[in-house]
Amino acid sequence: RFLQFHPAMPVDDDRVMITEAEARKLLCKYFEGPDHSSLLRFPKKEKHKLVILRHVAGRFAAGRRYPELEVNRILGDLYEDHTTLKRYLVDYRFLARERDGSEYWRTDG
Repeated sequence: RFLQFHPAMPVDDDRVMITEAEARKLLCKYFEGPDHSSLLRFPKKEKHKLVILRHVAGRFAAGRRYPELEVNRILGDLYEDHTTLKRYLVDYRFLARERDGSEYWRTDG
């Protein structure tokens, strides 16, 4: 079975053809801790990024808006460079945000 990604994502090619088994291996490679709670490093390969970002987006509840400080805290608990995570989450439309960056929310909920 293949992972499902949200339809708003700006990528729709071979990079999204990722099996669940492949995704589990990537999560183990890039994360440590219970429930993959600590990101060791952010991947360079696009396909790997998508798996990581999909997992990280799961830390946010669908239908809820988060103030920027809470987003920074949630992401900072996962990885010290929370700005990189936040930027990619928005760029790949896992999260949307207000123009002024004051609030963020998941795009698939």
